[in-house]
Amino acid sequence: MRKQLFVVLAAAALTVTAVPAYAAPPKSTVNWGACPADVAAPAQLQCASLDVPLDYRQPDGKKISIEISRLQSIDPAARRGVLLFNPGGPGGLGLTFPLDLVRAGIPTSVLARYDLIGFDPRGVDHSSPVNCNLTAEQLTVAPKYAHNEADVVEASAFAKGIAQQCAASESASVLPYLTTANTARDMDQIRAALGESKISYVGYSYGTYLGGAYATLFPDQTDRVVLDSVLGPGGYDITAARRFAEGMQDRFPDFAKWAAARHSVYGLGATPTAVAATYTKLADKLDETPVSEIDGSYFRLATHSLIYQNQSFPRLAQAWQALLANQVPSGAVPPAPTPVEQSQVGTMVSILCGDNAWPRTISTYQDNVVQDRAAYPLIGGATANVWPCAHWPKQPIETPVQLSDQGPSNLLLVQNTRDPATPLSGALETRAQFGDRARMVTVDQGGHGAALPFLNSCGFSSVTDFLVNGTRPDADKYCGAEANARGLSPQQQQAADKILDRMTRH
Repeated sequence: MRKQLFVVLAAAALTVTAVPAYAAPPKSTVNWGACPADVAAPAQLQCASLDVPLDYRQPDGKKISIEISRLQSIDPAARRGVLLFNPGGPGGLGLTFPLDLVRAGIPTSVLARYDLIGFDPRGVDHSSPVNCNLTAEQLTVAPKYAHNEADVVEASAFAKGIAQQCAASESASVLPYLTTANTARDMDQIRAALGESKISYVGYSYGTYLGGAYATLFPDQTDRVVLDSVLGPGGYDITAARRFAEGMQDRFPDFAKWAAARHSVYGLGATPTAVAATYTKLADKLDETPVSEIDGSYFRLATHSLIYQNQSFPRLAQAWQALLANQVPSGAVPPAPTPVEQSQVGTMVSILCGDNAWPRTISTYQDNVVQDRAAYPLIGGATANVWPCAHWPKQPIETPVQLSDQGPSNLLLVQNTRDPATPLSGALETRAQFGDRARMVTVDQGGHGAALPFLNSCGFSSVTDFLVNGTRPDADKYCGAEANARGLSPQQQQAADKILDRMTRH
């Protein structure tokens, strides 16, 4: 049980400016070769490095390296172009993501139409990685569940410590430039380097806001754009942080119903109401007497992370069983931080804090906690609490990208009705923001990720038809519930687990 809402802060003294797109350079040659040694991949996955400006306002200034990958079209005669992926985050690893999707069952029709392109976003792993040297406790930080005003003050002090540490790190001078707008500009550098006039794109979770930002800054360079599990139009701002609690309230009944049907196995309650009561009982118990390092706050947020997909329900139920018996669940103690995690955390929170200016007064968060603890009692007292962005020392370098309804009508949004991370309410706002540029497919399904190959067939076929044939619904579409995901081979299941693990970190 480990909640991966990573939070890191960096310092910058830069002036807020408007959000220009900045033109991509003329066509250049990409030197494809073997992928980095630590990227486990077959020979058909090729990699290359591109140099891009750290600060696009100074295009001739300092450069950073972006690592990209490619799976070539299996049918060059049918090839349409390139299809770029982002798994979310911010900070999601992207080099092997196209290969993971292939292994999970993406259809050959898509593989024929496109070269699949992955990339580690700026700041992450193989793309000029950043490092704030955070402790294991800091790496796994989401705001603790606040029961009262004093808890908010305590959370603020902890968040401020993270902010100060990152501001003094060796990466501090780079962190302000790890923004969604700059990552979108990197994507256009990738497009130009590949010699393409346009790119198609599939983004999940935070990747939906990144894709929306690209479609706003570079509308004429977009071909077919798919946004799955859609953030609200502000990206990962304070509203999105608070919406985690709304998503938990939407999604938890699915787990409660599942666990009640298996009461004879797990003993968590014979009805959904009884399972919900067990949740409250366990949270209250762990507030008073933690089991090792697992207190009530850890329990609440870890439960949230394990309801992202139905495949995690058994693990969650077993963890509850262990805690009811005063035992530490298997896998509850995280290993020591790795450099890759450090880069993901540094990038993630730099984007959270660099895209938007967050409230700075403790009283604001105290008021928010009171509201969300009442409206969303499962985890509202945590997600409304103080994030380190409240202590970001300077304003972001530019205003946030405001998603635009101006541009070609080539966006397809796909959204579950009960998403624990990006709830339907935010997706509907983004849909409205795009206007006639977009169509939306809403899937009667719980979980994060609506149209992955192994989930709802109606949602997935809608995406496939659009990518392969350009067929998009004339109007917004609704997909009904399906009893079970289709069966997967062991290899497909392994790839699916890898994809879902990445998405659970966002």
